[in-house]
Amino acid sequence: MARSLGRNSSPLVTAIGLAVALVAIVGTQVLGWEWGSGQLLPTIIGVAAAVVAVFVFLDRT
Repeated sequence: MARSLGRNSSPLVTAIGLAVALVAIVGTQVLGWEWGSGQLLPTIIGVAAAVVAVFVFLDRT
């Protein structure tokens, strides 16, 4: 990997995680999003979150 997130990125990773959680809560409670409902936006957000999670996991191992 060209650039390592390193230990100094912990607040950044935490902020991204909190933002994803907030979007998920607002999406499900206010906008009626459901996983697997065929709606494109929740699926895109879920896939993007999974890609970021895999990247962070691989970078820290």
